[in-house]
Formats: sequence, C-alpha cells, structure tokens
Amino acid sequence: MGDAYESLTVETEDHVALVTLTGPGRGNAMGPAFWAELPVAFAALDADPDVRAIVLTGSGRNFSYGLDLAAMGGTLAPVLAEGALAKPRSEFHTTLRAMQGAITSVADCRTPVIASVHGWCIGGGVDLISAVDIRYASADARFSVREVKLAMVADVGSLARLPLILSEGHLREIALTGKDFDAARAERIGLVNEVLPDADASLAAARATAAEIAANPPLVVRGIKDVLDEQSIARVTSSLRYVAAWNSAFLPSKDLGEGISAMFGKRPPEFTGE
Repeated sequence: MGDAYESLTVETEDHVALVTLTGPGRGNAMGPAFWAELPVAFAALDADPDVRAIVLTGSGRNFSYGLDLAAMGGTLAPVLAEGALAKPRSEFHTTLRAMQGAITSVADCRTPVIASVHGWCIGGGVDLISAVDIRYASADARFSVREVKLAMVADVGSLARLPLILSEGHLREIALTGKDFDAARAERIGLVNEVLPDADASLAAARATAAEIAANPPLVVRGIKDVLDEQSIARVTSSLRYVAAWNSAFLPSKDLGEGISAMFGKRPPEFTGE
C-alpha cells in the first residue's frame, strides 16, 4: 500500500509504515503542504489497523531544514506590519495553533513513531522529532533549535516536549544559544537513542525496532503508549497554549525582521532588542 502527498510519502509493508519527508522546499523544508498534509497522513495511519509501527525519515541528504520561511512568509507578514492590531494577531494565533496541531498529530498518534535522522535537523525538524517515541541518528546528523537566531521563540513543540526528553541544563543551552550540535552530543544528552554509521544504518535500526514493536500485541502497545502519554499530555498542552498566546503578543519586532533579513542575506544579524 502506498499513499502520495506533496510533502511526504507513505508506504506500508509488514505492518510498518514508512513516512518520508519530501519537501517540496529545499532540505525538506516545511511549507504550506507539510503543515496541511502531516495531520491528514497521521490521522490515516492512526486509523489503519494494519499499521502497528511508523518510521519517519527525510528524503535526500537531510531530515529537514525546518520551517520554509520563504514559502510561509505570508503567515508572518500581517503580524510584522507596523502597529498590527488584534485581528491580524488573532489570525496568526489561529494559524499557529493549527501548525502546533500538525506536530501534535504525530505525538497523539496511537501507533508508535520512530524517527531516523540524517544530515540537518533544524528548528521545525526538532519540533517534529520531539513528538515521536524513539529517535535514531546517523553519524552525520546535525541538530539545532535555531529559532532564537531569527528572534523567535520556538512555538510548535520543541519547548513543550524537549523538557520531557532532555535535562534542564542541556535544553536551556541549546535553546538559548541556537547552536548546532552533532549526533554524538545528541546521543549523550538523550535526544537520540543510538547513533549509527550512516543514513542507511540509521533507517535500518529504526525499521528493526519498528518490526519488534509490530510483532507485539497491537492493543497492548497502544495501551503502553497511552499510559506513558497520560503523564505528560496536560503539561504539553498547557505549554503549547501558552507559547501560542505569547508569540501572538510578542513575536512582532524589529529584531525578527533583522533575523530573517540576515538569514536570507547570509550575514550576521545585529539585534537591538526592539
């Protein structure tokens, strides 16, 4: 069985679904199609009794460059307008909550999800892998919670879910600096379960674990995930609601415009706190 979307592909074999990010933005960047299709795909997988485990990976040389700023610029434009009032902020809040919901569809999927990360996993890519159950990486994988470099508070999942995965000191260091870190550090701090030599080996490890899960009684597997999720769901939900309101109020700034301009201009930003 195979289903095709614009931003991802889904193939199912032996009770394991393989979801592959395909772009269309460079580096599997997350544009409008991704945010619209991800929850549809995961709702279908959740409802499919033939699927007992899901593997999530990226096509090409990278997992994901994160938010496709060029394609999603229209989302930010009304809020960045000088003196943006309640209406554009409210519309931005609605859009942001829908984007959060797209990532949450992965976390809420009753079927376990295993990520295989290779190459870059930046910003929205980290939001996405923070929503899965198990993570593997290739030795060349590189990670960054880079939103701070653009004068943004990460708002679609990283700051809500990474506290359940990482210790406080490591989380604050990577979120407050926006630094890049490699697969070895990701394994050391517990972001990934294991680092494999290359992308193929990482995917093979994810598939092997998925096969082990798929061989177990499916209702019990769902039960284990449900009981584990119960311990954190209220906390995550509250955090997502809070950051959506926070960013709708405080995201617009001269620094945001400067951060985006500097990124596209490939130059160091000069932030002023305005």
